[in-house]
Parts: sequence; C-alpha cells; structure tokens
Amino acid sequence: MSTKNVDDEICQWYRNLGQMRVSEDVNEGSKLRVAKLEALLAAEQTALEQERATVARLQIEIQKLRDGHARLRQDIELLRRRIFVAKAERIDTRQLELEFAGKLADLEALEKNAATTPDAHPSEGISDPPDGNDGRKRKPRARPKGRRNLADANLPERRVELTDPEFEELVKQGKAVRVGFEISYRLGYERGGHRKVVIARTTYRAEAADGTSEFATAPLPPQTFERFLAAPSKLANIVHQKFGMGLPFFRLAAECGRFGVPVDRGTMCRWAEEVGATLGATVIEAMRKEALSTAFCIATDATGIAVLPPPHEDGRRQACNKGHFFVQIADRDHIFFEYTPRETSAAVAQMFRGFGGYVQADAKSVFDILYRPPPEPDDDKPVMKEVGCLAHCRRRYWEAAVVLKSPVAREGLYRLRRIYGMEAQWSDSTPDERRRLRDLHLRPELEAFFTWATAGYDTEKNQRGLLRSAFGYAVRQKEALMRFLDDGRLRIDNNTSERNIKLVATGRRAWLFVGSDDHGTATGHMLSAIASARLHNLDAEMYLRDVIRVLAHWPPDRYIELAPKYWAATKSRLVPAQLAAEYGPLDIPAPPPKQ
Repeated sequence: MSTKNVDDEICQWYRNLGQMRVSEDVNEGSKLRVAKLEALLAAEQTALEQERATVARLQIEIQKLRDGHARLRQDIELLRRRIFVAKAERIDTRQLELEFAGKLADLEALEKNAATTPDAHPSEGISDPPDGNDGRKRKPRARPKGRRNLADANLPERRVELTDPEFEELVKQGKAVRVGFEISYRLGYERGGHRKVVIARTTYRAEAADGTSEFATAPLPPQTFERFLAAPSKLANIVHQKFGMGLPFFRLAAECGRFGVPVDRGTMCRWAEEVGATLGATVIEAMRKEALSTAFCIATDATGIAVLPPPHEDGRRQACNKGHFFVQIADRDHIFFEYTPRETSAAVAQMFRGFGGYVQADAKSVFDILYRPPPEPDDDKPVMKEVGCLAHCRRRYWEAAVVLKSPVAREGLYRLRRIYGMEAQWSDSTPDERRRLRDLHLRPELEAFFTWATAGYDTEKNQRGLLRSAFGYAVRQKEALMRFLDDGRLRIDNNTSERNIKLVATGRRAWLFVGSDDHGTATGHMLSAIASARLHNLDAEMYLRDVIRVLAHWPPDRYIELAPKYWAATKSRLVPAQLAAEYGPLDIPAPPPKQ
C-alpha cells in the first residue's frame, strides 16, 4: 500500500472518530433535554390531577349548595303552607313566622354564595339604662286601693241571711229577740251581669239571769276563700273567662269597671292563683291519684308557654323564659294539665310515676323513658306500653305531598285515608267488636302500608328530604303505630290530646305568658278542672262555682266525689236551695255505696 493511501485511511479514521465523538455529545444532550421534558410533563400531570381534584371537590360543594337550596325552598314552602293554608294543623304561627324569616335569610345567603357571618344586631350588647337615666318619666307605682265598698254599687242584690241555730231556739222560747243584722257585701255573678251579694248576719239580744242584756251575731259559715271580695260565682266567672275562654285580665278588669265595680287585674291574678292552688291540692290531686292507679290508657302531648322572669337587679327588662304544659287524658275520666319548667325525661317520668298501662303519645324522645325496661328486673314496677299516633304519620306525608308534589307521598295519603275510613265505620261498636273488625280488615291494610313504606325508605334513605322523613317515621314507629290493634278501647291517633291542648294555645295568643312557675302550676290546675268538666258535658263555669261553694264544707277524704266525673251524682244528693246560695250552711250527704 502506498504512503498516500495510508495517510488517507488514517485521516478517514480520525474523521470517523470525530464524528462518533460529536454524535455521542449530541446523544448526551438529547438525553438531558428529554429528562427535563419528562420532569416538566410529570409536574404538569401532577398539577392537572390537583386541578381535577379541586374541580371534583368544588362540584361536590356546589351540589351540596344546590341540595341545601332545594331543601330551604321546601322548608319555605312548607312553612308558607302551615302559616297561610294549614290552619287545621294547629301550629303556633308566631314561632313559624320566626322560622320563616330565618329560612329566607339562609336562602338569600346561599343564593349570593356569601360565606360571611351576619352582622350583629345594632342593639346587641346594649342594655336598658336604669330607671331615670334614659330621659323617660317612669310611671309611678299605683297605690293600693284597699277593700272595695259595694254598699253604693248600683247592682241587683242577692240577700243571704245567716242565723244561729242556738239563738233561734232561744227566740222561739221567748228568751231572745232579733235586733237587726250585721251587713257585709260580696261581688257575685249571674248570667246577665254582676250581682251584689248581701250577707246579713242576724244580731240577737238575749236577757241574762241577772237582768242584763247580751248581744251576739250569727257566725260566718265556712268559706273556701275568706276575705275575698268576690263570691264563688264571681271567682268561677273570672277563672272560666280567663282560662276557659282566653280573655286576659285587663279585659275582665275593663268589664268590671264598665259595671261600676272597679277590680284591678292584679287582684284578679291573686284570686286566680289562690283558686288554682286550692283546686290542685284538693280535687285535682284526688283525680290524679285515681287516674294513675286505675286508668287503662293515658294520652299525652305537650306545648310551650312563655314565663315572665323575675325582675333584674338593675331594672333591665329580660326575655321570657320557656315553660311547658303537658296534657294527660286518662281514658274518658279525667284530663290534667301539668306545668313543668323543663321538658325533660325526668319530668315526664315524675308525671307518670306509679302508672301501669298504655301511653299514647307522639314519637318525642322525652317519652322514651316511659317504655324503657329497668336496668334490673323489677316485678313491682308498672309496665307502660307505647301507642303511636297515626295522625302524626299522616302529617309527614301531607307535608311531602304539598311541598314536593310527590305522587309517592299522595299514595301514602291515600293508603292512610282508607285506614281512617274503615276505622270510622266502627266508631259506635263495642270495644270487643271493634277489635275483631280491626283484626279482620285493618291489620292487612296496615301490614301492606308498612311493607310499602319500608320499600320506599330503602329507596329514599340516602336522599335527605321530606319524603325520607315520612318513610322513616313510619318504619321506625311501626310497632307503636300498630299497637292500637291490641285492644278496642285504644284510639287510632292522639288527636284528642291535641284538641285539648288548644286551651293553652288559645290562652297563649291572648294573655301571652304566665307570671311565674307557681302561676304556671296554678294555671294547669284550673285548666284541668275546666277541661274535665267539658269532657263530662258540664257547664264549666257553673261547675267551678259549685265546687268553690262546697269545698270548705267537704270532708278531705272524699274530694274525689267533687271531680267532674262524679259531680252529677254528688250534686243530686245535695239540697238545691243550699247549693244555690252563695254562702250559708251545707248538709253533707253520706258517701255513695262502693261499687
């Protein structure tokens, strides 16, 4: 090989070696760029996943807001129906109006998607200034007016002459003479207006053995309320007008003033409290003992009442406290209104202490303590069985039907209407016959209804709303709702309690509150007497008048004879003329034979 060829080959070899080195450098640079691009791509993919997670979370939150918006719309529609349409549902519209305003505020906040907290009320944290520091003139406290003198009152008179049997015998024997009367007055009431009750106590003059004369006045007979200006008839009128008809004391005071007999509402309030406390310690207590020991079923319900708080030390106004009235209906015998400052399980357990039988109530949790078995077996403790209220179950389907326009809810209403229609056909049957008919016709209908409700609940249990609430109530309360099939004496619903609780609702709209816990207790006793009298088709006002008239003469161990359940039989054994008189002697009949 020539030298030139060798040199060319060497040059070519160096040339190839250089190209290989350049190619390797290019490959290394490409690998670095690819690694950088892959790192950027991974970062972008990570960011994209984060963005997707954020979008998914926002979509969930948006869906929650939409669901909340829809529920608020449903609540507003339901409240509007209750306030303006469903008056028959017996709902306290004032409280619903407050809830309605709150729901509207929540809805506006959702629609604006605003997460800010609402501003405080302008007056929050500012207390009322003490007396005399706000520039306003304080109304001076009214001075006591003392005992009213009815001598010059232009009212029809009802005269009651009281005599002394011992001196009357001396008058017959010629050893004493009547010389006049000692006169006092009471304010009575008859249908048509007030009456002036003139109590004329006979004054006697008797000749003593030494020739001197002795004077004596017939004593006053026993009175249930001594030193009251009001006679039993007027007391009964005030109590019935206030607690039976829902008239506040200021209107009753205005009526008395119109007849020329000014009686301020503070005096009426003291009279009513005394009447309530006296009835509660005598007749109502005897009724309660009998009911807890003998009743077959007690139906109960509760409602709230405003209670005036005690005055603040610095004279500031305070918001009313909230108390509660429980109504208890013992079969067709007695009705009680029990006041409690707190609606708690302990208060319910105390009210039903010693009772064993059926308890019909709604599904409120405070009643669960009545049906709970004792921690240790106790044969002496009475057993109480829960009876549900089918009207409460129906009401939830009604709410879902009117708000959601749901055909499923309307189907529930139709099924329940069939059940109520069957039950109405047997209202005049005997308990045994009613139970037989229920087993034959109603039990299959109820079983089909609860099978349908269970299937509906399985479908709706993951979706919040009125429809799930309706199905859930029926499924959870199935055993209690079917309990009325056990006995023909049990009712299909608890509407009787709700009708009687209207006494409190009517008063709450008129006289607004009770003055204290003691006033609440006394109010409950008077409501008990009025409701029980109406239960037995008695004139409640006349019943109160007669009971107040005879209570001071009646033996304490026989107070149960004065209960409305037994009053017709008791009244028939009294002397009519003695009972008609506002004051005077009263012959107590012998107790009725025990049956």
